[in-house]
Amino acid sequence: MPLMNRRLVLVAAALPFLAAGCPSSSTVQHDSAPVLADKITGPRLRIAIVEFENKTTYGQRLGSASADILVTELAKTDRFILIERQKLEKIMQEQKLGMTGVVDPDTAAKVGRVLGAAAIVTGAVSEFGVKTEGSDALIAETKRQIAEAGVDVRIIDAETSQILYAESGHGKATNETGSFLGLGSHSSYDEGLEGKALRAAITGFANNLTSRLMQIPWSCRIADMDGPTMYLDAGLRSRLAVGTILEVVHLGAEIKSPATGLVIGRKEAVLGKARVTKSLGEDASQASMVEGNAPAKGDLCRIIVGENKGY
Repeated sequence: MPLMNRRLVLVAAALPFLAAGCPSSSTVQHDSAPVLADKITGPRLRIAIVEFENKTTYGQRLGSASADILVTELAKTDRFILIERQKLEKIMQEQKLGMTGVVDPDTAAKVGRVLGAAAIVTGAVSEFGVKTEGSDALIAETKRQIAEAGVDVRIIDAETSQILYAESGHGKATNETGSFLGLGSHSSYDEGLEGKALRAAITGFANNLTSRLMQIPWSCRIADMDGPTMYLDAGLRSRLAVGTILEVVHLGAEIKSPATGLVIGRKEAVLGKARVTKSLGEDASQASMVEGNAPAKGDLCRIIVGENKGY
């Protein structure tokens, strides 16, 4: 068959694809399928997420994007009060501290205590890259953009400065485009791949992160006293129900490890039990002692699991 006729046959065979166009497609891969924890009705922990450090040379937006993605994933569980970015930034500026995951555990814990957070979540984008692959045929061309990301995460206890949990995740996002005889979808840089690769890396460990955060005992503080009436710094947002029984604890001196010098806890004196008597809005409740010694402003209140239905 003459060369010209062979070309005509190829073009005729490809006409259906030309009429339909050459659509682009994208895929996302992560280390493990994200299975976020089911919603619950118990009290919600107050958590602060610090902007992630960017250890790559790709661009500074990766750190803030990673923190935003993690906020979204944790918000889906409905188990946490996530401190607003503006409030966190204000506290960090007042304390003259950096706003990225490079902050050390002592600094993170200090900020957590100021914010009333149970824990600080920090992290870093440790790996990021974008590459383009493709193939050229006689009449068709395909291009594939691949973005890969590696993200590290840490949970720091706001009370002791201890690192409670650390994990890494890896994700990949792919966008494929094609053209036929110069027509169809052409490959240009897809900025959306950045977020897709980061999200794939983060959702890979989101369930484990949620489970570890939920192991932190819930607590609140006595914000003020008026005779026998206690005013707590937790309310409707914490999902602290009227009638809840709390253990009231006075926190004493810090306990430090003789080997490392790190704070590993604080001395405690149990004062007794209190009952939540009234909700005072989003972040406040009223309570009174049902047994034990009188507490003071700043003392700690914890949920007593066996004495509260649903907790």
